[in-house]
Amino acid sequence: MANTSMDVISSLCKRRGFIYHSSEIYGGINGFWDYGPFGCEMKRNIKNAWWEFTVRTREDVVGLDATIIMHPSIWKASGHLSTFSDPMCTCRSCKKLMRADQVADIFTDGECGKSLAEVVKDGVDAAKVAGWCKGKAKGIAKTLAAVADADKLTAAFNAMKADPAKYADLYALYTLLAAPETEGYRACPYCGGELTEPRPFNLMFKTVVGPVDDPDNVAYLRPETAQAIFAEFTNILNSSRVSVPFGIAQMGKSFRNEVTPRNYTFRSREFEQMELEFFIKPDEAVELVCGHVVTMKDNPDLSTPAKDWGWEVWHKYWVEQRKAWIHRCGLPAASFTEYWQKPDELAHYARACVDIEYQFPFGLQELEGIAARSDYDLTQHQIHSGQSMEVFDADVKAAAAALDDAAKAAFTEKVVADWTARGKDPEKAKKFLASLFEGRYIPHVIEPSAGVDRMMLALLCNAYEEQKLTDNKGKDDSRVVMHFSPVVAPVKVGVFPIVKNKPDVYEKAREIYKDLRKRVSAFWDESGQIGRRYRRQDEIGTPWCITVDFQTLEDGTFTVRDRDTMQQTRMTLPEFKAMMEEALLM
Repeated sequence: MANTSMDVISSLCKRRGFIYHSSEIYGGINGFWDYGPFGCEMKRNIKNAWWEFTVRTREDVVGLDATIIMHPSIWKASGHLSTFSDPMCTCRSCKKLMRADQVADIFTDGECGKSLAEVVKDGVDAAKVAGWCKGKAKGIAKTLAAVADADKLTAAFNAMKADPAKYADLYALYTLLAAPETEGYRACPYCGGELTEPRPFNLMFKTVVGPVDDPDNVAYLRPETAQAIFAEFTNILNSSRVSVPFGIAQMGKSFRNEVTPRNYTFRSREFEQMELEFFIKPDEAVELVCGHVVTMKDNPDLSTPAKDWGWEVWHKYWVEQRKAWIHRCGLPAASFTEYWQKPDELAHYARACVDIEYQFPFGLQELEGIAARSDYDLTQHQIHSGQSMEVFDADVKAAAAALDDAAKAAFTEKVVADWTARGKDPEKAKKFLASLFEGRYIPHVIEPSAGVDRMMLALLCNAYEEQKLTDNKGKDDSRVVMHFSPVVAPVKVGVFPIVKNKPDVYEKAREIYKDLRKRVSAFWDESGQIGRRYRRQDEIGTPWCITVDFQTLEDGTFTVRDRDTMQQTRMTLPEFKAMMEEALLM
């Protein structure tokens, strides 16, 4: 589990049909992955669990399924055309492209980086590094200047001797070996060649809509699912009898032309998202209606939403909701953490953002984010489309109408002062209030955004365990087991006949198997010893295995073997169904 390497996980995923490298028979294509028989079942389970938790069990969230290609003006309004980019470098020698902010990580994760790290694990010893350059490096880093040129090695050796602390950072040491006598050199993590200066690289995939390849017909594959929700906001508001606060949820494919896809499926060029935009009243509207705004300082009960909640409480509420869902899917609460972005890390429009992070084998990384995005997105689309994104709120208008002139002036003064203190234009505050007193405003939004692929990768890493066992004869044994929650497990139950050459037992097992398949994904296995059949199911994470034997014909009971405890219990089919249904509740 905790110490599992990605090599072990990826090997199991290929062997057991979870994940394959796309187009592998043609050498593969970097950043794209195919999900096999068990992988696609597990992905579907994750998405179904999210939809059940986020949409179907709530009265205040509706769904959307929008197109992957949308009008390019949407991406201009959202800022993706101008700002959605990563800094890119090119190696002048090997011509490889990579993200400038990932150069050191790419080196550290590579064969050369791991080998050099082993040499300096107890500190930078110039003689040991020189020995590495004369020996092992000739097979894995022969293009490094200090490896190919004795004079360059001497220069690097002298620099290390003079100031070993300066090269304690692994990439700094590597750079020295790549260019011992060049200041400001940025070494390619693949070959040691010189990298170009970083330049922006837009991450959106371009395509052409229609038969003519013309600049006027350029469109883009969506880099996120959220913008479609904002673009369809007024249609959904007018057709679904919803009112603020309410949410719009969407799942689907997104595409980003990552400069350096890496860490298995964690950072891919094609991936699936599960996003919710939850629209709330501005705090000023809440205060007009309720006379106050509840903040986190009030220590509110987050179990049930209340109409006097301000944005801060709504944001914390959705952080807790997302943590509850992640835990329900099988990640222990201790395995993921909240990272609250600092003010200087926030997007200019965001009031808060929390990253829920998981300790993957390659480090602590974001699993999903929950952002308080103010009214930025709807405002941008209102400006660029010319279509109003305001909602009318009768309660707000009635509350404003009940204020006398003095109360309205005091309220205006307070709001203008608050906006000014937050660096916002006081004139815009007055314009906002003019609409608000008429019962109109642009909703603010809380955005929980999760990746299906990242969630699945975290569940795979968390579930994996190699166990050393002793059988009932005292013989050492072992098994690989995936401890998936029943909610996300690709197969819920395996069904085995104790023997396949006894027609009565065989047909009874088939009858039970067909019955269960009507409700859940079940797996039929009639070949090999029962122990080996159990092991095959353990490796794909099947929670329960049913063995139908001769006693089944007499009393209707069969053996149910629990994956995690390996204990066996006799049950009838109704008893098993009841137990399984309870375990599958979201």
